[in-house]
Amino acid sequence: MSENGASGSDSDPSGTGEPERDGRHESPAQRADRRWSELLQEVRVTQTGVQILFGFLLTVAFTPRFATLGGTDRVIYVVTVVLGAATTGALVGPVAFHRIVSGHRLKAQTVAWAARLTLVGVVLLLATVTSALLLILRIALHNAAVPWVVAGVVAWLVLCWFGLPGWALHRYERRK
Repeated sequence: MSENGASGSDSDPSGTGEPERDGRHESPAQRADRRWSELLQEVRVTQTGVQILFGFLLTVAFTPRFATLGGTDRVIYVVTVVLGAATTGALVGPVAFHRIVSGHRLKAQTVAWAARLTLVGVVLLLATVTSALLLILRIALHNAAVPWVVAGVVAWLVLCWFGLPGWALHRYERRK
């Protein structure tokens, strides 16, 4: 691993200024800055959805319908709220991490840790959406199709969020 957390093949170890495999001419510091900017954009998009979902979840306990929920649905609700809070924590984590270590010449390491926190946040978001969908569909449908519908949506999200990127990595990494 190079200083910025990328593999040695991403940098110019010879110092000749030759383009990297992606055609960029950037120093490790420039690469870290670019990767940080890209990561922040990704986190902004994800945080917006999480904030809306979490805000909605927080209001549910104060509605008249909440008092009529059965024990199982209340447990699912509590689990969903806790997952939403954990998701928020993981997705705000990169900002706090950056703020605390800023100025200590740890940009590359900050990017690496922030990327990990963001991925954890995406996994937690999957769990939060799954739990919220389960709760909502249990209340709305009251039938045996609910687990199947939830499983189908979760399979779709896993495919979109993890399967396709994994497939692309596998397919295009072989070309190098």
